[in-house]
Amino acid sequence: MTTTQGGEQAATFGQVFAVREFRVLFGSFALLVTGDSVKMLALSVLVYAQTGSPGLSAAAYMAGWLPYVFGGLFLLNLADRISPRLLMIVGELVRVVVCLLIAFAGLPIWVLLALVLVSGIFTPVFMAARSAMMPEVLPGDAFVLGRSVLGVTSAGSQIAGMAVGGAFIALTGPENALAVTAAMALLSALLLRLGLPYRPARGGAGGSLAVNRRLFADRKVRGLLLAQWLPVMFLAGAEAMLVPYLGSKAGLVLGIAAGGMAVGEFVVGRFLAPPARERLSRPLAVLMGLPWLVFAAQPGVVVAAVCAGLSAACLAYTLGLQRAFLDAVPEQVRGQAFGLQSTGLMTGQAVGAALVGGVGEVAAPHLAIALAGAVGMVVALLSVRPSRAR
Repeated sequence: MTTTQGGEQAATFGQVFAVREFRVLFGSFALLVTGDSVKMLALSVLVYAQTGSPGLSAAAYMAGWLPYVFGGLFLLNLADRISPRLLMIVGELVRVVVCLLIAFAGLPIWVLLALVLVSGIFTPVFMAARSAMMPEVLPGDAFVLGRSVLGVTSAGSQIAGMAVGGAFIALTGPENALAVTAAMALLSALLLRLGLPYRPARGGAGGSLAVNRRLFADRKVRGLLLAQWLPVMFLAGAEAMLVPYLGSKAGLVLGIAAGGMAVGEFVVGRFLAPPARERLSRPLAVLMGLPWLVFAAQPGVVVAAVCAGLSAACLAYTLGLQRAFLDAVPEQVRGQAFGLQSTGLMTGQAVGAALVGGVGEVAAPHLAIALAGAVGMVVALLSVRPSRAR
């Protein structure tokens, strides 16, 4: 590790990947994100092919995320009551069954959507088990760098899933794409089973709702959660308006944004020392809204892509909050805490898209995007504070 001026040790990618358990988590996560991107795209295409309804097709694409709130509210305590390896394996096997049923069972559309909704209820539990295992596998600053690696992987796998999935669906049809996704999930389950040692459950500390209330009642935990949720909410709102603003060119700009997120996670995670990451968390969060102000001048697609990429790169501000969040959360409910973090993040993005979309109904899309950026900067200034100030 590299020793910083403050005496803290900054981890390196070599040291992170030297940990066998992390390599297993990394590989299974890449398969998970890529497979989910292909699955939701294939489901959307399948529904549209059978119904010809754009509305149902869009509903199918979002169906996997809608149950996140329910699962996050009522089921997250399972992440601390069941062995993390078992939970992650069960999650992969659920994906296998769901993909094969969607592809080959010949179910009515309403049954397909219901199946995706019901299975999605448990997604936050499976993801919380993975997140809570990370600090057990990677201590100290290695945990933050590991989160950075997974952030880069998430962006890259989403891009790969969309690109490869779209091409594969065009060549072979959505059913075969879903079959490949099922095979990827099965491979991930085998990787987890053979590559991870057994770890006992942390135990938990009550029902899911009760623990959520206790976590949110803690001033430090609440502040760190809001700091990760609120600025991202307005980023998501701005990105949601790119489609009405740019039309068919929005996909390119959103792809650039995903690339910008990957670059930001890489640079901040690898090249900034731990104290610098924490000091820069607020400036980066505020800067995240700045590029969207350019949309007030109605930029073209090239400038829009640059702005979206720069804004998404600043998402790396959350890396400066990770150690403080880990230290603030009781170990016995760590799984639920990370699950609550991701549930709030998902919910906030949906709320942000709805809010900015509402503004877009009464104002031009480019003005709604600029307003989202301005409000996001104010919110970031108020909600994100360096760890030492908490």
